[in-house]
Amino acid sequence: METLPLIALLSLFTLGAVAVFAFVSKRKTEERRANAAIPKSSLATDSRGKGAVEALDDK
Repeated sequence: METLPLIALLSLFTLGAVAVFAFVSKRKTEERRANAAIPKSSLATDSRGKGAVEALDDK
């Protein structure tokens, strides 16, 4: 029974770390979406240039 507090602590730490990572990632993604100077992904339907599928078809 000595390991139960350790497992609880590690699980809470992991949950907290995942939550912080998700929050930072979400904020970074929203900043990139708001900035028009950053080019869109080639997988986006409204991107400029060839998409990933068209580029592979040309080869």
